Amino acid sequence: QVRLVESGGGLVQTGGSLRLSCQASGRAFSNEPMGWTRQASGKGPEFVAAVNWSGGSAYYADSVKGRFTISRDDDKNTVDLQMNSLKPEETAVYCCVAGGYGPLTNPVTYPYWGQGTQVAVSS
Repeated sequence: QVRLVESGGGLVQTGGSLRLSCQASGRAFSNEPMGWTRQASGKGPEFVAAVNWSGGSAYYADSVKGRFTISRDDDKNTVDLQMNSLKPEETAVYCCVAGGYGPLTNPVTYPYWGQGTQVAVSS
């Protein structure tokens, strides 16, 4: 059974930083993309960041470019998201996603999703 388990969420002040981690199990994703989406209350899933199968290319939503950094460790089967300069409007549940063959910036590409970790940014 494939599982993606996120950690690292929490409450942070505006301008603060958090590092999210995702541990995959039940399947090795070394040849598949991995990424992060987020969903704010009352809204649909939004693409945040992704890294391709080799780790050589990273993709970011325009709103997070320059502030967020995604990285993967295929030996550990993990993907991390370093988030800096956080804003209140980025309060959401952040989900790890993996697998798939479609556009990496489209959440529907990913067949595997974690349960998510809550990130709250206070103003």
